[in-house]
Amino acid sequence: MYRRSFLGVLGGGLAWPLALRAQQALPVVGYLGSASPADWTFRVEAFNQGLSQAGFVDGRNVTIEFRWAENHYERLRPLVDELIQKKVAVIVTPGSAPAALVAKAATTTIPVVFETGADPVAAGIVPSLSRPGGNVTGITALAFELGPKRLDLLREAMPAAKSFAALFNPTAGDAAHQQVKDLRAAAAKLGVELQVLEARTEDELSGAFVTLRAKKANGLVVIPDVLTNSKSSQLAELALRNNVPAIFQTRGFAEAGGLMSYGGDIAESHRMAGAYAGRVLKGEKPADLPVIQASKVTLTVNTKVAKALGINLPLSLLGRADEVIE
Repeated sequence: MYRRSFLGVLGGGLAWPLALRAQQALPVVGYLGSASPADWTFRVEAFNQGLSQAGFVDGRNVTIEFRWAENHYERLRPLVDELIQKKVAVIVTPGSAPAALVAKAATTTIPVVFETGADPVAAGIVPSLSRPGGNVTGITALAFELGPKRLDLLREAMPAAKSFAALFNPTAGDAAHQQVKDLRAAAAKLGVELQVLEARTEDELSGAFVTLRAKKANGLVVIPDVLTNSKSSQLAELALRNNVPAIFQTRGFAEAGGLMSYGGDIAESHRMAGAYAGRVLKGEKPADLPVIQASKVTLTVNTKVAKALGINLPLSLLGRADEVIE
């Protein structure tokens, strides 16, 4: 009886460390989020879908360590250092060129998979889309390059308008400042005035609309970055409340009260990032994985908002819309 009990205890004692070692042996994905988990719920879901398509499920055969900067870019470096100390197998930087740059600067050995709307070559993340080299690769929606087109669409909706505004976060890095330059150039070609408004925090977003009304701009182009992406619904509500025709990149913006949205499918690019992270977990090297461009771009128009703002949208614009919200 004693011998059987002893053997049982011994067996259990051996099984426990083995089970613990098996659990510790799971590869770890470091997810460096620039916003907050509440704001990025659907992005995380899309990333997990892509990871699952590659054969990895969090808690089953992989562990995801999340770190959130809460829209404070200065927190990115200490957070990525934490992930490196965790000995993660791959670092994922979704939705943020600054996060990708911080991760790239922090390690040359741990693979980094980014997802960004910026041009990753112009932003300095990789030297080439086809041959990224080093330990960094990922997905680009090239959403930032669509800024001039958004201004053009807004002008098409209001052909008599002569003054527009752009709202951007000056702390969002070089890519955001490049978008402002691109919009200024586009405004000059269209023969319209462009006023630039700044918002560094959520609290400053409301103040920007007070300034917008004072400047009497006819419409607003919201420049995407981590802050504006996270607060797109709030921005749409502010635009509607202040009677401002506005355009942004995400469909949710138009759905929440913005006049239009024009941009890539964020869920698609995050799924692709999850799938790429899965390929790295299987042993593929970032240097051998070309940067993929998410190709889906959609135009959404909210005719209910247009009516509330007193705008008669031209049929040529409505006919090109991928979705019309009535």
